[in-house]
Amino acid sequence: MITYLILFAGLVLLVLGADLLVKGASRIAAGFGISPLIIGLTVVAFGTSAPEMAISVSSALKGEADIAVGNVVGSNIFNVLFILGLSALITPLVVSKQLVRVDVPIMVGVSILAFAVSLDGRISFLEGAVLFGGILTYVAMLIRVSLRSGEEGEAVEGSRHWAIDVALIAVGLALLILGSRWLVSSAITIAEALGVSELIIGLTIVAAGTSLPELATSIIAAIRGQRDIAVGNVVGSNIFNILSVLGVTAMVAPGGLPVSEAAINFDYPVMMAVAVACLPIFFVGYTIERWEGGLFFGYYVAYSVYLILAATEHDALPAFSSAMMYFVLPLTTITLGVVLFRELSVRRQRKTG
Repeated sequence: MITYLILFAGLVLLVLGADLLVKGASRIAAGFGISPLIIGLTVVAFGTSAPEMAISVSSALKGEADIAVGNVVGSNIFNVLFILGLSALITPLVVSKQLVRVDVPIMVGVSILAFAVSLDGRISFLEGAVLFGGILTYVAMLIRVSLRSGEEGEAVEGSRHWAIDVALIAVGLALLILGSRWLVSSAITIAEALGVSELIIGLTIVAAGTSLPELATSIIAAIRGQRDIAVGNVVGSNIFNILSVLGVTAMVAPGGLPVSEAAINFDYPVMMAVAVACLPIFFVGYTIERWEGGLFFGYYVAYSVYLILAATEHDALPAFSSAMMYFVLPLTTITLGVVLFRELSVRRQRKTG
């Protein structure tokens, strides 16, 4: 009973923390003339990824490498499919052109890079340092691109009381980290009692638990009309998770960070596929429509079902895998291809007309 109470308390702290974080970050963005997209990609994204950093580093130091890796990979899958999917179901999301042209391609690139350095079954200290150097380069480049483009993003009501707004962000981040810690620790206790493997725990319960700050932040941002923050938070968090969280974890783990064969063969490819899928969906109309959000959300449900069937070695696993591989995925690819072709045709007609 105490474990379930801690889990519920963690959820409450996450929601409160996300509300304070979005409010403070939005006001500072307006007060200093900074685009909400940049705030979403940096302060909010990195702040809400703090639980991933804490969990992965502590897990690696304890020798629980599967949880450390599964946390990052699972969080990135959860961020796009579940968070963006649910947020778009609530309200269609507007996607900044900068995201499509710069940040999403970077997210795809770093996802492929993470897969490449993991192929030998271990992310070494040097490879972790390269990943961490990537986040420093990304932030510097992001600032330059934003200054050059001069994109203002969506208008937000500013506040002259910047000290109060900074305090809101600090308190919000503290509540997010504490809430995630309570939720994840209680969830792991429950999962271990059920005999679930470390990789499955990392990919599902820990990943979803540490991504709840992003979930609460994006949903509240979408409801408040801060759609730049809602989308930028997810993309920025995914980039931060790979370059910073995975990089730092590999640097502090004794002898590097081991990566299981199961993660390399299935979960990494899913993470890369999810990142690539963002390109056509974001590009068409620079929006994420409700049906596209439903598509994302449905795929996360299918991914979770697959993990459960695989973990329990259920008899339905082969039939489920075949249905996804030979029917659902091809149909989705064809649908996105048709939509993308129509969008390109419309834009070509506008230019020639």
